[in-house]
Amino acid sequence: MKLNYKLGNLTVEFEADTVRETFNQLATFQEVFGELKCGKCGSENLRFVVRENDGNEYYEIRCNDCGARLSFGANKRVEDSSPNGKTQKENGCQTKAGKNGIVKPNN
Repeated sequence: MKLNYKLGNLTVEFEADTVRETFNQLATFQEVFGELKCGKCGSENLRFVVRENDGNEYYEIRCNDCGARLSFGANKRVEDSSPNGKTQKENGCQTKAGKNGIVKPNN
């Protein structure tokens, strides 16, 4: 089965044999790409960034207005980025991703 799914200004097509596979693909997509606005300033002006250092790729979502970043952990031995390890670094303070925004301070 094929499914077209729209989230914000992103549209993706999923293809799966079962509802369970489709559900897993949707859950992963929403976890990684579900940030629709910056949690610091509320802007929807976000961009996806991939950078490489020493064979490792680093993935992040950056706010073009205030510079806040949401980073996803990955290394050269892992094929997919880890949405469970989403962290944010802003002005030297380590923070974790919030449900509806990029920046949420650690308490």
